[in-house]
Amino acid sequence: MKTLKMNTMIRLAAISLVAVLSSCASWRSVDVAALQTESEVTTRLGNPTDVYQDGATHLLEYMHGRRAQATHMVRVAADGKVISYEQVLTEQKFAEIKLGVSDKAAVLKILGAPYEHVYYSRVGLEAWSYPYKESGVWNSLMAVYFDQDGIVRKLENGPDPVFEPREHRRF
Repeated sequence: MKTLKMNTMIRLAAISLVAVLSSCASWRSVDVAALQTESEVTTRLGNPTDVYQDGATHLLEYMHGRRAQATHMVRVAADGKVISYEQVLTEQKFAEIKLGVSDKAAVLKILGAPYEHVYYSRVGLEAWSYPYKESGVWNSLMAVYFDQDGIVRKLENGPDPVFEPREHRRF
């Protein structure tokens, strides 16, 4: 009887693990390059978390993962054909943000919506936070700071404090 219960518990655990892993991995396993139209993308991936107009094209934003550590953008031409698909929370994309030049609209088109935002009244800056996996490994947090005119004034990168052991947290 004990063996039967143990086997049942192992099977249930295995099924649960497969279900969790497949739900997390399902967005990664989609070959968006093979999907040639916006309607095929939305049928396969669902509704985007946001849409941004960018000249004659538009971007479909898909936030994924724990704390939205991955954001994929699908660029779609005016005729509805997919032009590109990429993970945008990367060091290369952060480097596209120009201090004193980029504004909120530009940052949204480069990185998508922030996971959270905070206003620091003492210094007059608004911070948009982007949790991500630095080099695909480390739980990191990029903060983009805007002045009152919505222009980027500072970028700050470091370990994501949510994942730091309690004894190492400063708060």
